[in-house]
Amino acid sequence: MSLLAVGSIAFDSIRTPYGDVQEILGGSATFFSITASWFTSVSVVAVVGEDFGEEQFKVFRQRSIDTRGVEQVPGRTFRWKGEYAGDMNQAHTLDTQLNVFESFVPKIPTAYLDSKFLFLGNIVPVLQLNVRQALPNLTASALDTMNYWIQGMPDELAKVLATVEILLINEGEARMLSRVNNLKKAAAIIQKLGPKILVIKRGEHGATLFSGNSIFTVPAFPLDEVFDPTGAGDTFAGGFMGHIARSGDFSDANLRRAAVYGSVMGSFAVEEFGVGRLLRLTPGEIESRYREIKSLTHFDA
Repeated sequence: MSLLAVGSIAFDSIRTPYGDVQEILGGSATFFSITASWFTSVSVVAVVGEDFGEEQFKVFRQRSIDTRGVEQVPGRTFRWKGEYAGDMNQAHTLDTQLNVFESFVPKIPTAYLDSKFLFLGNIVPVLQLNVRQALPNLTASALDTMNYWIQGMPDELAKVLATVEILLINEGEARMLSRVNNLKKAAAIIQKLGPKILVIKRGEHGATLFSGNSIFTVPAFPLDEVFDPTGAGDTFAGGFMGHIARSGDFSDANLRRAAVYGSVMGSFAVEEFGVGRLLRLTPGEIESRYREIKSLTHFDA
């Protein structure tokens, strides 16, 4: 079923122990939509500047992603520069230039109003709420947020959390949002805010899924080297939501499968800088790594 992603498209400059790259395609909507396109049809709402050319749009078309909702306006595209040194779970931001993204107001094309699934990337909570309210016939919506909004706009964030079914955040954000350190207690508090399905992303330690009274932990796929963790969280979300949109199944067993697909796709994303590895995947590679994670976690009672 149709899946709509609303978020950022950016140019990233990244330095890790394995090298550095300048102004490669990135952003939450980019990583999410390319990943989810391996599972279902995807549309994107975002904003880019005049410097965003045919070469970049071609990346989305390569995956049959609908970009009619990508608005191109005068100015420069959002830019982010970061570095990973030592702890590959933590990016150190060196420079952020919001540019056209600073005044981004999502505009939902009429053709997208029948979308059944929605992913709200990390943008201002008020804008997330406006998009959610513009799509009353959704089967399910998922949301990502960050510490900046949790601390700076708690009331606005609470309003949008009350409207979504799924929340994907990291450990630190879960503790900050719930104001408790124990993740099980934190999950119970967060679920009372609205989202009954909660995924807490834990970097190299995988992710934990809370759904009703069910708890499931999926490991990160073991890799010899992690080249670039940028976008891994949005890639996880793309795998998770892509599988749910493909199946339309919210059973506990299928949510667990979705979490495994999230881990699978995240493991591919970190193998190279940017989205290159995600573009070169095959369905066979995805399913093979899915089975490997199943094998890694299987035991006889």
